[in-house]
Amino acid sequence: MPSSRPEASRRSKAGDAALAKQRQLDTFALAAESQLTTSQGVPVADNHNSLKAGARGPTLAEDFLLAEKLAHFGHERIPERVVNARGCGAHGYFELTRSLVEYTRADFLQEVGARTPVFVRFSTTVGSRGSADTVRDVRGFAVKFYTREGNYDLVGASFPVFFIQDAMKFPDLVHAWKPQPHSGMPQASSAHDTFWDFASLMPESTHALMWLMSDHALPRSLRMMAGYGVHAFRLVNARGDVHWVKFHWRPKLGRHALAWDEAQKLAGHDPDFHRRDLWEAIERGDSPEWELGLQLIDESRAAALPFDLLDATKLVPEEMVPVTVVGKLVLNRNPDNFFAECEQAAFHPGHLVPGIDFSNDPLLQGRLLSYTGAQMARLGGPNHHELPINRSLCPFHNFQRDGASRIGIARGGVAYEPNTLASGAEFRSDGGEQGFQSREEPLAASKLRRRHAAFDDHFSQASLFWNSQGAAEKEHIVAAFQCELSRVQTPAIRQRVVDNLAHVDARLARKVAEPLGIDPPDARAAAGRAGFRERRERLGLESSPALAADTAPGAIHTRRVAVLVAPGVELGAFKVIAQALQDAGATTHVVASHLGCVSSSSGQQLAVDATLAAMPSTVFDAVLIPGGAPSARALLRDVAAQQFVLDAWRHGKPICAIGEAAELLKAAGFDEARAAPGVIVGRNDPGTRNQLAQDFIAALARHRHWSRGTAEAPDA
Repeated sequence: MPSSRPEASRRSKAGDAALAKQRQLDTFALAAESQLTTSQGVPVADNHNSLKAGARGPTLAEDFLLAEKLAHFGHERIPERVVNARGCGAHGYFELTRSLVEYTRADFLQEVGARTPVFVRFSTTVGSRGSADTVRDVRGFAVKFYTREGNYDLVGASFPVFFIQDAMKFPDLVHAWKPQPHSGMPQASSAHDTFWDFASLMPESTHALMWLMSDHALPRSLRMMAGYGVHAFRLVNARGDVHWVKFHWRPKLGRHALAWDEAQKLAGHDPDFHRRDLWEAIERGDSPEWELGLQLIDESRAAALPFDLLDATKLVPEEMVPVTVVGKLVLNRNPDNFFAECEQAAFHPGHLVPGIDFSNDPLLQGRLLSYTGAQMARLGGPNHHELPINRSLCPFHNFQRDGASRIGIARGGVAYEPNTLASGAEFRSDGGEQGFQSREEPLAASKLRRRHAAFDDHFSQASLFWNSQGAAEKEHIVAAFQCELSRVQTPAIRQRVVDNLAHVDARLARKVAEPLGIDPPDARAAAGRAGFRERRERLGLESSPALAADTAPGAIHTRRVAVLVAPGVELGAFKVIAQALQDAGATTHVVASHLGCVSSSSGQQLAVDATLAAMPSTVFDAVLIPGGAPSARALLRDVAAQQFVLDAWRHGKPICAIGEAAELLKAAGFDEARAAPGVIVGRNDPGTRNQLAQDFIAALARHRHWSRGTAEAPDA
């Protein structure tokens, strides 16, 4: 049966909506011009010399061209965000794959196939705007949906939990985490006394600390990082029925992490590693994707959970409430201007649409209070919603007027409501059924400054997280705690941290404490300190596989493989393996001691993409070393080449050495390289090349081979 005209029109508009935001932004774009002018449009004849009294005389105060240029230059920077200052973003769309009409009246969640334009901003939390991408941190994952009912912001993070339960402690957390006020150090790091002093006195932070010390805090790429809404929200359908909801963003490429040593080296070599990776992937057409999954919980089920959904330090294990995939997020366009789009983007958890509502989570409630003022201070006033990146696609109309940087021109003599003068008919919004509706619920409680007893379990989920990690991931967590606490100068702080960890896992606490020069962990001492709570709920779970940092092996799409070569390299096996890698979606990059070309054993010229000095192994996912005796000998003499291979080993990356190239592994100390996980050694035999390629691809699909142990890497 043919669709009715309204339904057909609705689908047409939904399918076209993904491009709507781009078209809107295009109306604000400034085209390149051949004539240089002032900001007032006056042509400029000379942009190289100021106006002077004689060729060697003083500059004249009347030089309005110089004054305008310098004045604007001196005001180009706006205040950076207090938190989440370091960030990048991209445009794309959200496509609904399962209708949620049963759960919410939100328009963009009704029709399967509907596409909603989005802008996504990723960020680190504690570092300044000029800090590095690959620091150990929880990352922001903020999505602005430009829906037909207004803008909806899902302002989430790369962890499903946070460090505090109540927004009252947020300024204290950030002050403790930021560089210490007397020295301004350290930058973008939690490894200092004030952070761990605060954390050791706030047992509620323990669960989030486990995440921060885990591989989840060191994503290989923003494209391989999960996102979460953190808080519990409520979905409200057309009948007024309510379901609790937790939001999950699952990367299509899987969750994968960097090694800590690798992250530190990347921070020095390429502080823009994550944003560069995102930008380049989008530019070459490898659009990152995430699934949107929801944990949907009816109100009766929520009351029976062994923890409080309003507690932002808790998550809902997927074994209790499965994640239902309802859509996908695709990022397919880079910003045209970083400042205008990424820096001026203003997100707010209070930007809701009908059918999505808040919860009483006290951390979320505080965010609702703080974001408006923060954005006004940063963007110069109350009109930042009119900036192109923040402007909604649907028309907006209210009687808010004036203020700094007002863009829209409100016509007419009416600036109040209700009124009859604007259109001749009465204009009144007074309890209608359209628009956003706050759910009616009875509130009968005493006014007090207290937390509910259900918030008092600070360790059960931290233990669940620890038990859910693999052996290598647990080693990484222990090493991270040891590294951070070894930089804490006050022994009493180190002691309090390990005493708290004894309530997570006794063995974890003992291992962390071993090199710190303090007493063995004392769980009873922790229990005797202010802020400690005895409550411990029975979760009914020992572990949850969904909490592991790295997901199962999968595709190698967009993986970067370094091909280490020198003059005399043999190209037969290289070409077969490189083609197989490219067919599987990976990219290969020829790396040598110099740019230009390298002569192969057959006299062919192989173009070099990068040098060992400019592109160390930290920026690649795997290393391929083709055969050829002259090439192998040259690499053996090159200290940088040996360091390249050694770093790849230490960081658990796949290494494939062909023929004589195996000598490079031996020279680096890999006596048992043939048996090492992720190390493929093959003969330069045409009959084995295809199998060698498949073995290397299988090793690359595992991402990292932590089982060979970074601590056991040989010395170079």
